[in-house]
Amino acid sequence: MNVSFYQKNANPKLSNRKVLKTFIQYIFKKENKKINKLDYIFCTDDFLLKINQQYLKHNYFTDIISFNLSENINSIIGEVYISIDRIKENAQQFKTSYQQELHRVIFHGALHLCSYKDKSKKDQTLMRKREDFYLKRYF
Repeated sequence: MNVSFYQKNANPKLSNRKVLKTFIQYIFKKENKKINKLDYIFCTDDFLLKINQQYLKHNYFTDIISFNLSENINSIIGEVYISIDRIKENAQQFKTSYQQELHRVIFHGALHLCSYKDKSKKDQTLMRKREDFYLKRYF
């Protein structure tokens, strides 16, 4: 599996990228999914807002957008865009550390590609449980 991190006018301040990439692989293995290629793109609010408007027709800031680009359900290819501006603001709002919030959102993106949803209250509860499960194992 190929996991890559890119910066688009934003520095995520990831301490150990190699360990994180290995852990992301673990998430997919644990969720019984095979991933071929996964790109994380760390960006600003403005950059992600443009993506949100262009591709999802939403006119608001968000912390993450995940795209499953796979042609084959047995080999996932994905892009995950994360706003570092939102991560910083959410960490303050939710009274958690920047690193904790950053990793929660990174894992959230992986879980979306593993078919987890978060539109309904029930789906949000399940997503949060899985995020917490992986955060406890990572830290």
